[in-house]
Amino acid sequence: MAARKILIADDDPAVLGALSARCRRMGFEVDTATNGMQMLLKARRTSPDVMIVDVNMPQLDGLTASFHLLEPGGPPMDVIVVTGCQDQETIERCEAMGMFYASKQAEFWRSVGRALTEIFPQMAETIAEQTQPAAAERDLVPSSPRVLIVDDDEQIGEFLACRLKKLGIETLYASNAARALRLAAGQQPSIVVADYAMPEGDAQFLIARLRSYPATAQVPVVVLTGRPIDEPTAKLLQREVMGHPGAVKIFRKSFDVSELFETIQEYCSARPQTVQVP
Repeated sequence: MAARKILIADDDPAVLGALSARCRRMGFEVDTATNGMQMLLKARRTSPDVMIVDVNMPQLDGLTASFHLLEPGGPPMDVIVVTGCQDQETIERCEAMGMFYASKQAEFWRSVGRALTEIFPQMAETIAEQTQPAAAERDLVPSSPRVLIVDDDEQIGEFLACRLKKLGIETLYASNAARALRLAAGQQPSIVVADYAMPEGDAQFLIARLRSYPATAQVPVVVLTGRPIDEPTAKLLQREVMGHPGAVKIFRKSFDVSELFETIQEYCSARPQTVQVP
């Protein structure tokens, strides 16, 4: 019997990696998408048996994309909607469309397991083995977004970390590229915010190394710079590396971090909040 096909769509690399690894161990053939539009195109092309879909994604949110796919006349498809926030309206919309729902909280793996068991009862034993607490804890899904800040100036790291915490975003800090690579591989941040010029490897070096490892290949990187960067350098930072994007944005360092935080929120699926920046 051919493996069941599952499409997992989430813009958070940590969640995408954890779900993909566990579903493969369940025996599924796994494909992934990092935004709603990519998910829509892949689902129409490959017709997966089931999709696990994040609500908040760039370009097109997961619910809207799912509604398009579940229109009358489309191929039969089960959908499990996941989100980091408990939202009664989202739950009701899922129920109305016959979709399953799982919150990225303490019971996340159990909720996903229950949904998959209902969809594929013949796989119940394997699914149960991979969603027991002892097993699921090996692939942790962060309950809140996680940002890795990389800068050899500790004051900049503290400045950004303090303000990001007000958004409910967990922060990690590395003072150089080597430390950043170890943290990224082990902690699976939602996004990396890196200084351009650092003494032990600049942002271009860091991006190249991140893209060379499967666990960090898709982590978005934002570059901060204290001085103007010319156009050829900017293009070099933003070019694709091994089929994956380079820097998603480049910002000048400033006390006004509103645009930077908007970008971080976009990739972290954080709830927009008003942050007072002195």
